[in-house]
Amino acid sequence: MSYRLIEQDWLCLSTSEPAPRLAAELYEQRLAGLRDRMRAEDFRLALVYGDREHFANLHYFTNFDPRFEEALLLVGRSGPPLLLVGNECQAYLPISPLWKASGLRAELYRPFSLEDQTRTITRTLEQILAGEGAEPGARLALIGAKTHGEESRSDLPSYIVDAARATAGYQQCLNRSGWLIDAQDGLRVQLSAADIALFEINNTKASEAMRRMHYQLRPGITDHELMAESIAYDGTPLSCHMTCKTGPNRVSLASASGNRIERGHTWSANVAYWGANICRANWIAESEAELPVAARDYIGAFAGPYFLAMAAWLETLAIGASGGEMYELTKRMLPDSQFHIELNPGHHIGYDEWPSAPVWEGSKVELRSGMVLQSDVIPSHPVYFSTRMEDGYALADEALRGQIEREHPESWRRMELRREFLRARLGITLQPSVLPLSNCGGLIAPWGLSPATVFARG
Repeated sequence: MSYRLIEQDWLCLSTSEPAPRLAAELYEQRLAGLRDRMRAEDFRLALVYGDREHFANLHYFTNFDPRFEEALLLVGRSGPPLLLVGNECQAYLPISPLWKASGLRAELYRPFSLEDQTRTITRTLEQILAGEGAEPGARLALIGAKTHGEESRSDLPSYIVDAARATAGYQQCLNRSGWLIDAQDGLRVQLSAADIALFEINNTKASEAMRRMHYQLRPGITDHELMAESIAYDGTPLSCHMTCKTGPNRVSLASASGNRIERGHTWSANVAYWGANICRANWIAESEAELPVAARDYIGAFAGPYFLAMAAWLETLAIGASGGEMYELTKRMLPDSQFHIELNPGHHIGYDEWPSAPVWEGSKVELRSGMVLQSDVIPSHPVYFSTRMEDGYALADEALRGQIEREHPESWRRMELRREFLRARLGITLQPSVLPLSNCGGLIAPWGLSPATVFARG
């Protein structure tokens, strides 16, 4: 394979249709899936924890994501589950279609409230757990954001774990976060047509912001000004913090800090909404001549090979491919000696930015319909800096593709236009099961001041 640099404007597709709303029936189905796992392993009660940073498990079952406070969902083997909320989240309960349909109970548990608010309560957490079926010898599933490798460890706050263990017994309270986030068969890694359509809309918005950011990048403005001009933030909830970093002392993951855009420096940015994290990185330049002398072979030594590797990554992505296969491809084409890729070269993306990753050395995880993958392959080098092609791709079998086309025709139309753009303009042919969610999928512009100069297959 070979590459070339071509002049090609970025694909520009907008969205004006309302985001899909998930019905109460879908949340009931999700709870039924959790209860199937509880019955299979003889668990009496599941404790699903959420806070502002780790909201996605709780949101998956309720559409409720905690604002300001913690929250805890208690799911028994039957009947409406109980959601414990603090003072301020009471008014937010109607966001849940399950609550509005009387499929969810709620109780004020004031210890979840912020510091110095009223703490008077009618029931302790131990009393609440006992009322939901926890008793000595009953197995309780603790569901947080990580599995921790040992079922006796949990990332739920210690006071919740302590109450559970005091009620049911130490050995009975086990980490079952994998029920939701396991890379192969976690409930959350196989999404519905409505989820995928929502993620497509959010990827469209985020990728349009990234396109505007590239085309408005210019020497003299600050990173704050660039973000304010480009993102046009409309209030869509974030999957992770948005960033824009530049300058000689650029720090990865740092917020915009007032640094000025200057020729010869590097920059990177990401725009992240639920189901989306669009990220790019390049040099603030128009050609190799503006780079440090040692980096002037950036195209041939670094950015070009990266494009070819990512083109192969995209063409390998398919239902039935294994995570290990994706890993080996990436490491073969982007050796550690040059590209220093330390994180998993591809992961699941959901309402949170990284629930889990199927791509790792020796992974037997088989990619399935309903998964949404992030092409998060991050190279770094002390001389060449980095480059990036980070976008979202859904996997859908024929039945799921048909459902998306029928129920979400505008999303389907945009995905088909992207597929053709990748094939006709960049030389990248996706498998039929791969649905490109982002307008800038496949696009790598090595020069920040020449965004229409992009890589294509030679």
